[in-house]
Amino acid sequence: MKRSFALVAIALSLTFPGLVLTQESQSAAGQDGPSRASTTSEQPGVDNQGIRNYLLGPGDALDVRVFAQPDLNAIVEVDSDGNISSLPFLESPIPAKCRTDKDVQKDITKAYAKYLKNPQVSVRISERKSRQPATVFGAVRQPTRVQMQRKIRLNELVVVSGGFTERASGTIQILHTEPLMCPQPGEEALAAPIDGTKVPFELVKISELRTGKVSANPVIRPGDYVLVTEAEPVYVTGSVIAPQGIFLRDQLTLTRALAMVGGARKEAKLSDVRIYRQKPGATDQEMIRVDYSAIKKNQKPDFFLQAFDIIEVPEAGIFSPSRIGQTLIGAVSGSLSTMFTQGGTGIANRVIY
Repeated sequence: MKRSFALVAIALSLTFPGLVLTQESQSAAGQDGPSRASTTSEQPGVDNQGIRNYLLGPGDALDVRVFAQPDLNAIVEVDSDGNISSLPFLESPIPAKCRTDKDVQKDITKAYAKYLKNPQVSVRISERKSRQPATVFGAVRQPTRVQMQRKIRLNELVVVSGGFTERASGTIQILHTEPLMCPQPGEEALAAPIDGTKVPFELVKISELRTGKVSANPVIRPGDYVLVTEAEPVYVTGSVIAPQGIFLRDQLTLTRALAMVGGARKEAKLSDVRIYRQKPGATDQEMIRVDYSAIKKNQKPDFFLQAFDIIEVPEAGIFSPSRIGQTLIGAVSGSLSTMFTQGGTGIANRVIY
């Protein structure tokens, strides 16, 4: 029994190579995104276009075989009108668009029953070419084109593409380039033709996708372009631990930016942090002064950064209140060191017995 089951599994994997990939993607998606239970409860028919219930479309190929009638065997393609019209002796085309292979098999059997007694007809999908692949690119580890054999949600495509990189800005743009071929009840509007000048798109926040928000995990349609937007840089310079450029993610504040570079140094003048920002449509910059010491004390709200901002944390003067103690200690210690190192002058060395 186990051997028979293994042989069936191998045959299915050879016949439907996308089946194994789909199952692996589904299990992996459960580790990075909403659970399968929450998804199916929101839309019970989420897998109603899977391998077993694949709805045909123009370009799909069918392998039609009639038992004991080899002259009637043929591989036919669904034409641009969604019909099968190239089988021998058919009086009229057989509708195939948005129907399963089993539905088409019944119609072919009925058509051949006019010429044959009890015809035994087998119909199998040999090629699935009616749906364009979805493309995932941008701030992902492996830009990927995914040929979908069933309804797939956003989190599964993210898993297949290797996940997000550190450059992900926090948003995902989903561009719909093809109308939905076989809309389900309530999806009729998605089947409308798409104007090339106005490509519809959805905007998803990565933070909401990670927390399992159902609306942030939409079904991806064939032909969709899924762009994980890359973050623009922000530069932190001056009296900080590790001056460097960082990536502007969703709602990046001055406090978070300084924390990302290790924080400010002790001698930093936090009451006068300067942010240089490019003016829109101009070549010069504006300087924004921010009292970060007041922000740390919750006396002022945090400051939100924009792309290409330059944050300069100045150093306080040596006689400023924040550094006067350090300056005096340094001066005294320097004088004592000089006196001890000068021979014959300054403080003499004596030994008491």
